[in-house]
Amino acid sequence: MTQRLLIFQSLWAMERRHTDGFERTLDQNIAMISEAGFDGISAHYTNRGDVVALDEAIRGTGLKIEGVCFPRSVDDLRLPLELAAEFPVSHINLQPDIRPRRVDACLPLLDGWMRLAEDAGIPVFIETHRDRMTADLFFTLDLLDQRPDLPLLADLSHFLVGREFAFPVDEENHALIRRILENAHAFHGRIASREQVQIEISFPHHRPWVDLFLEWWEYGFRHWRSRAAEDAELIFTCELGPKPYAITGRDGNDSTDRWAEALTLRQLVHKLWAATA
Repeated sequence: MTQRLLIFQSLWAMERRHTDGFERTLDQNIAMISEAGFDGISAHYTNRGDVVALDEAIRGTGLKIEGVCFPRSVDDLRLPLELAAEFPVSHINLQPDIRPRRVDACLPLLDGWMRLAEDAGIPVFIETHRDRMTADLFFTLDLLDQRPDLPLLADLSHFLVGREFAFPVDEENHALIRRILENAHAFHGRIASREQVQIEISFPHHRPWVDLFLEWWEYGFRHWRSRAAEDAELIFTCELGPKPYAITGRDGNDSTDRWAEALTLRQLVHKLWAATA
């Protein structure tokens, strides 16, 4: 068997938030994602009713699931894991919704979450995300110093905009990002600049930022390939979020078609994966 890349689409990113007030139904969004050929979806795993409805909506599509949760305590992970045992997921994406100022205060939480994950036999990855335990790049690197095997879900957009790296990015900062990537077990795909967390990837003048992220993801893919099993699956989720993540015009609406850009992003990532074979 060979290693595989699976590309998911975020359900949150399917929200239009358009001034016309129209939102697609869950079934309509699932149909779009399935018909476009995505391998799975990213969805919240924090409410039983929502997960039951999601299970019904994806039945027969073959779509897999990344379950997202936002625990503030060790016990807060129990419900997402119970739901994941009943409605299987590829992995749980854990956004630690707590902001200790000291690394030592984080370790009991991380250890508790990893212990619950091991007991449940369900992969749990800690997402790098602003306004979370992992908001700051340096703090997250300090966490890795204490827990070198901590499995991360790498959303690099938050670190780029959070640290506002000068461009072109120097070798010192590249090395910091590579250290994060060496612990990445999955990826969230969004392209940032040093000032905005999500830019329009189809604008020609944004190509330098696109190339930067492709460079980082290539390193992450290659490193993952070197340590993953021969039959392992790597999940990359397209997560081009709605406003206020998306940049909007004077009319209050997206400046580009985010669905079209998600399809473009998927194509770029497929090519990148093939190049790392």
